[in-house]
Amino acid sequence: MVKIGTIELGDFPLLLAPMEDVSDPPFRAVCKAGGADLMYTEFISSEGLIRHAAKSTQKLDIFEYERPIGIQLFGGNVDSMREAAEIAAAANPNLIDINYGCPVKAVACKGAGAALLQDIPKMVRMTEEVVKATSLPVTVKTRLGWDDSTKNIVEVAERLQDIGIKALAIHGRTRVQMYKGSADWTLIGKVKENPRMHIPVFGNGDIDSPQKALEYKNRYGVDGVMIGRAAIGAPWVFNEIKHFIKTGALLPSPDMTERVRIVKQHLDFSIRWKGERLGIFEMRRHYTNYFKGIADFKVYRSQLVEAPTYHDVMAILDQVVHTYAESVFVA
Repeated sequence: MVKIGTIELGDFPLLLAPMEDVSDPPFRAVCKAGGADLMYTEFISSEGLIRHAAKSTQKLDIFEYERPIGIQLFGGNVDSMREAAEIAAAANPNLIDINYGCPVKAVACKGAGAALLQDIPKMVRMTEEVVKATSLPVTVKTRLGWDDSTKNIVEVAERLQDIGIKALAIHGRTRVQMYKGSADWTLIGKVKENPRMHIPVFGNGDIDSPQKALEYKNRYGVDGVMIGRAAIGAPWVFNEIKHFIKTGALLPSPDMTERVRIVKQHLDFSIRWKGERLGIFEMRRHYTNYFKGIADFKVYRSQLVEAPTYHDVMAILDQVVHTYAESVFVA
């Protein structure tokens, strides 16, 4: 049984990676239904949170059906991160996560996210202050290092564990790599093999199939895997992985009826959280992913992104089911 503090996550938990503009409550709802064991909010700016910025505060919204759930914070100022952790804890998540992995310039150039990989003493100091600021378990998501010459994750993992974090998720790329090339799990495996490590270690990067999840589980010995991009448009991937690990057999890919059922569920959650107008608008970004690779779908995709009302969207989705009723999808 893998545990983060007192949170029990099963024998090999599957985590939904926090993704900006993706892992909002509606998306998390369908991923939870699809088998995710632990999820996180989109990452939240500590500076925005302590200044009560509406965008940051809204990201604190969590719901009982999502549990266990963590609120992820990022920032470059130690005092702001400590204060933000106190605010986040008041929203009653199951844990607080710190982002030391986001590579985008808008974050890293402000000394936050992956930028802390260039200042490990500050990373440790910041983490320690967050740990002290809350009684909730604190976890960290980070990368192998800033670049190929600073892949110091084995040492960093020890130091973060020593000051009190309860779990560590590692993306198998450096900041310089961004999301290019292949994730290197070798050092993730070395962190897990380190006899000094006793907290759960989760691997992240390029897990896009049940077969790869099982392969990396066996090869690198991680306690679980974190899945990001592979869940976009396929929130059922978690159950597919669980079934394959348990049985060695692949589940059939969802047919169109099932896909549309999940899309409707996602849309319903989106409207419930954001209201009809904004819920429909923000759902539009997901249609391409849900129906990716389906022959002759361009007309329906155009209709879906132009449909102005809930009734219109539902009617188009019903027509999609009718048109593709006999389609077979290959995982």
